[in-house]
Amino acid sequence: MNLNSSVGELPMVGPIYQTRLQKMDIEKIKDLIYHLPNKYLDFRKSSKIGRVQIGDIVTIKGKIDSIKNQYTRAGKKLQIAEISDETGTLITVWFNQPFLIRTIYAGDTFSLSGKVDWFGRKKALISPEFEKIIEGGETLHTGKLIPVYPETYGLSSKWLRRKIKTAYDITEDEISEYLSQSQLKNINLVSLPQAIKSVHFPEDPEEAEKGRERLAFDELLFLQTQNLKRKSQWQKNKATYQLHVEESEIEKFTNSLPFKLTQSQEQVIREITGDLKKKYPMNRLLEGDVGSGKTVVAATAAFISFLNGYQTVIMAPTQILAQQHFDTLKSLLQPFKVRISLITSSISSKELGRNDIFVGTHALIHQNINFDKVALVVIDEQQKFGVEQREHLIRKVKDKNTAPHILTMTATPIPRTVALTFYGDLDLSTLNEIPKGRQKISTWIVPPQKRAAAYQWIDSQIANYKSRVFVVCPLIEESEKETMKSVKAVKKEYADLKKIFKGVSIGLLHGKQASVEKNKVVEAFKNGKTAILVATPVVEVGIDIPNATIMIIEAAERFGLAQLHQLRGRVGRSDKKSYCLLFSEAKGEKALARLSAMEKSYSGFELAELDLKLRGPGEIFGLRQHGIPDLKIASWQDINLIKKAKSLAEEIAN
Repeated sequence: MNLNSSVGELPMVGPIYQTRLQKMDIEKIKDLIYHLPNKYLDFRKSSKIGRVQIGDIVTIKGKIDSIKNQYTRAGKKLQIAEISDETGTLITVWFNQPFLIRTIYAGDTFSLSGKVDWFGRKKALISPEFEKIIEGGETLHTGKLIPVYPETYGLSSKWLRRKIKTAYDITEDEISEYLSQSQLKNINLVSLPQAIKSVHFPEDPEEAEKGRERLAFDELLFLQTQNLKRKSQWQKNKATYQLHVEESEIEKFTNSLPFKLTQSQEQVIREITGDLKKKYPMNRLLEGDVGSGKTVVAATAAFISFLNGYQTVIMAPTQILAQQHFDTLKSLLQPFKVRISLITSSISSKELGRNDIFVGTHALIHQNINFDKVALVVIDEQQKFGVEQREHLIRKVKDKNTAPHILTMTATPIPRTVALTFYGDLDLSTLNEIPKGRQKISTWIVPPQKRAAAYQWIDSQIANYKSRVFVVCPLIEESEKETMKSVKAVKKEYADLKKIFKGVSIGLLHGKQASVEKNKVVEAFKNGKTAILVATPVVEVGIDIPNATIMIIEAAERFGLAQLHQLRGRVGRSDKKSYCLLFSEAKGEKALARLSAMEKSYSGFELAELDLKLRGPGEIFGLRQHGIPDLKIASWQDINLIKKAKSLAEEIAN
């Protein structure tokens, strides 16, 4: 039996227990060894029975004098035992565990650990951990720092402790260090064999933490080495088309723009043009805060491809965003006679003719379009696509040993530590400036008692300034796919607001509508025919209405800070004063602290860092489906460990 043996080979682990272990992704003995505790019970304090005090968490040892089941007046069953040593006798009480009278027998010596409290007028040990003392044997569940493991139905921590101890005893000699002595010294962490022993059988909390830290490092190192391996594999491709970059032509394009580029846009364009000249294909992630001008950067890269006589494919997650990219690119590139097509599910390849830029949703993957000279692929809001969808598009324009240049973009601010770890196979560029002329968006928390006054103020803004207003309702379920429940909720809000804002034109937008209907709704809002647009978070990505100046977010406490920031970024896209109203009934300190951060901070990156601390990585990205893994051992807050792992991964790779 070894680390790669099936857990079914362990004593007393039959098919039923194997199935239960599989639910926790435990199939091999190694998986069981790496099933780590999520907390510890401190039962290190021992006491003679006669000396225990109320409130003590202690371990006692003694002989069981009696044990019985006893019913309460309410019909509940208690298990009451008496245990004694040379200093006295103590009552022990368990609740609804009638099987204990077949496990604990009078006359046997037991070790018990738990809290001392009153039971009626007597001192008692309440619901303690217990185990029979065998001469010459050591305790596993009492008298020390006891690990508590993640459980599933039919697998208790007690059962897992026994099996992990058995597995460890069998395979201990196989657990070996894979790092050199000098590497181990540089990272200043305990050895791998010591770490495994320390997390499962620690002498004290400090030892347990040192073990966890080493295993967390290993998890991060694996991620980093995988990233570098993918990066190395990617760089073995040749660029399908190596592009020549003519600086004077790029200058002509940027000078033709109706605005001045920010310094960070200029820097990112330099990084991208540097990539496009290389013999191997670009693979770059562009992070940009909402409204920071990512589309212009992508347009510049597409323009370079066009100047070289090649095509660009731009994929967006929604038809609305694809339409907006199409409109923006057309206005920016039309003076240079760049041919741009919007690909929809209904268009045929015959209708397209010759094209320089294709813009579309995942229809780009499924349509029978001849991408014959694609040099650049741009994937916007890349976390909204599955890995398979992204790879499918790249395969469609890739030959065996060549690949197009890839630029992926996201407006979701990702803390740098997370980006460098999870997206370590990509080169990272960041846009952290907002174009000049845009005003800060005033953000207010609106409690229930101020809602009526807020509606009056909004009504006056519409009447006096022709303001356009977004009203966003949360999804009822944490899913990217809108449910009928969420559609009903937004429809109810739509009906309620029609009663409140009489005589005001109100539109309704949600993911269940057909693309044609969505486009009509957005167009009416853009043209001012509609003053208020009630929507689900389908507006989070890409809807660009420069004249919209008020964003209302219902049940704001349901959203992560990064998502709130993205929604807020749908307004304030012109020189007009804009506002974001966070409607919330939250009373908890944590929820109010998060919402207060929105009032004080206007940086998506700052808010993402705060969300990382407050809510963890799954929430940074709005929804967990966006491809960022939950780390099993490490934490995205382990910044020093992330740096150490990255440094060692690079050393190993070189």
